[in-house]
Amino acid sequence: MNIHRNPLCGRNFEYYSEDPLLSGKIAAAAVRGIQSMGVSACPKHFACNNQERNRNQNNSQVSQRALREIYLKNFEICIKEGKPYNLMTSYNKLNGVWCHYHYDLVTTILRGEWKYEGNVITDWWMREETSPEFPLLKNNAYRVRAQVDVLMPGNMSYTKKSYTYDRQQLSSVGKKNGLTRAELQRSARNVLEFVIKLL
Repeated sequence: MNIHRNPLCGRNFEYYSEDPLLSGKIAAAAVRGIQSMGVSACPKHFACNNQERNRNQNNSQVSQRALREIYLKNFEICIKEGKPYNLMTSYNKLNGVWCHYHYDLVTTILRGEWKYEGNVITDWWMREETSPEFPLLKNNAYRVRAQVDVLMPGNMSYTKKSYTYDRQQLSSVGKKNGLTRAELQRSARNVLEFVIKLL
């Protein structure tokens, strides 16, 4: 769903348009069609992933006006009209914060303003990071605070294809500014509600 911004972008063929209204309307229709068959759509990459080169290191610096009028408008239309069960974040940073940890993007805008009730997942693998506001929150705990529910493909590295448990979610529970039990339950509820929709 990302916006055509540069003709050299290697994934332009996957994107709908350079126009956010057109992109949003097409995406909403695609989501409704896909989900009418009893499966989930998963629009991506939320948000501002408009280049392929270095996309997992890029820091998209975007003004609030451009963000709202161009780069988020198509997602807003898709969310409100298509009601996807899942949404995938992007690799890049948005104004200095990795999108899979971006509280304002996911909690304030997506869930707060747009009333999205679905599941939010990371793109495959996320960057390790400690929250600048809450130093006890690292990696998966930081992600859960932002209401990004699922780490794809789980705690696996690029080279080591086995799962590891990072303990970050539970290590801060009950401590000052750590995760709360309610935050963990909220993410668990989002995942379980998604599963129930497909039963």
